[in-house]
Amino acid sequence: MDLGKVDLNQLVHLDVLLRERNVTKAANHLGITQPAMSNSLKRLRALFDDPLLVRTSEGMAPTELALEIRSAIREILFNIEQVIKPDRDFDLQSSRVFRIMASDYAESTLIPGVLSEVRRQAPNITLDVLTPSDVSFEDVEQGRVDMAINRFDTIPQSFHQKTLWTDTFSCLMSVDNPLVHDFTLENYLAASHIWVSKTGFGVGVGVNPKDVQRLGWVDEALVSLGQKRRISVFTRHYQVAMLLAQQHDLIATLPSRAARLKTQSSKLVIKDPPFPIEAFELKLAWSPLLHHNSGHQWLRKLVADVALLDEQRNTNLFNSGLNV
Repeated sequence: MDLGKVDLNQLVHLDVLLRERNVTKAANHLGITQPAMSNSLKRLRALFDDPLLVRTSEGMAPTELALEIRSAIREILFNIEQVIKPDRDFDLQSSRVFRIMASDYAESTLIPGVLSEVRRQAPNITLDVLTPSDVSFEDVEQGRVDMAINRFDTIPQSFHQKTLWTDTFSCLMSVDNPLVHDFTLENYLAASHIWVSKTGFGVGVGVNPKDVQRLGWVDEALVSLGQKRRISVFTRHYQVAMLLAQQHDLIATLPSRAARLKTQSSKLVIKDPPFPIEAFELKLAWSPLLHHNSGHQWLRKLVADVALLDEQRNTNLFNSGLNV
């Protein structure tokens, strides 16, 4: 390849094309016309001697070569940006929109504190909170979504990640539930239960109550004891589970931080499960494409600081006995 023929703008165009996978969207992003972007793609194809993007039934898809060079192109552009205009401290007067994928659990327990701190430090910032079903790993990898906050079974190796906190499980039930004063494993198994999903990426499907291995931590813990609970209702929302737990004969077994949102409720009681359930980690994940961005670094630190403060607060609550 003759480097004298390489136009830096072409690499910028390629970076955006591989991210958007759509000529019109890439043109709009760069503020140029669609014909100009099409012409740029034509020159890029000649430069790399490869189609780079090909039409499929689902839209434009990158070729094998495009996938191989994508990260390198982004790294090259970042290094050039650093030489020409080093990344300075994030402007707290910015009106930037940050897109965060958060599970219902994270949205209930962590995001309120994050939003409060964002509004205090940078009041012009907007948070766009997405659900896991709105987002794919590819969206995060390509930087279309700034970060993902969830409990991950698996995650792409290229992602950066940070554990925000570790949580246990608690049982939430009505003060009128007859089991409040006799909460044994035997009575727990005889009761009716509310199941809350551990939401992952992609659009979910209905739950099969007989497929215990896919029901999550609570039911897997029971299986290890040779037991099974009777689930009366399945929901994907912790707030709904906590509302349903007000019915006199239902039990919601859910992460302790979610349960503690109802600490002050006169209608509900929080109890320790009558059997051991393995703790889990809430993690923050993001793309290497955004790792060095000053605004992203600022928000990651803010999220981690809010999580640490919450971890300390919950430790104090645990020690004071408010979780039982």
